[in-house]
Amino acid sequence: MFNKNSKGFTFIELLISISIIGILSSVVLIGLGGFRERGQDTRRISDLHQVQNALELYYFKNAAYPPSSDWATLQSNLENAGIGVKKVSNDPLPGENYSYGSDGQGYVLRAKLSSGGGVLNNDNEIDVTTHGVACDDASFYYCIEF
Repeated sequence: MFNKNSKGFTFIELLISISIIGILSSVVLIGLGGFRERGQDTRRISDLHQVQNALELYYFKNAAYPPSSDWATLQSNLENAGIGVKKVSNDPLPGENYSYGSDGQGYVLRAKLSSGGGVLNNDNEIDVTTHGVACDDASFYYCIEF
């Protein structure tokens, strides 16, 4: 019936190989979760620095920072200010928002970090609530104050 000299794999051998590959790939994907969070945090910091540059352009044109404490209003102000800003980014995770507070002559930008642990430090040692934005825990928030 069956030729013992036939070449190929049996069904059992294929199932075992596929299950081993599946187990190894799931271990790798679980292990990369921390890298994904740190990547998101790096994007958040980059976004805040881009907004910081846009705020300086806004200040140069208007002699004051946008007096807002709402991220959506800040986005609208910067995108419609005629300073070359076409889009202000949102947090990479849905439901999360950056924070902004200003009195017109200074401001604070804040992003909530995913990775925690204080790996990414604030630009300045901010440990208080400034311009209505709390930056008192560097292990959860990244803040830029100017």
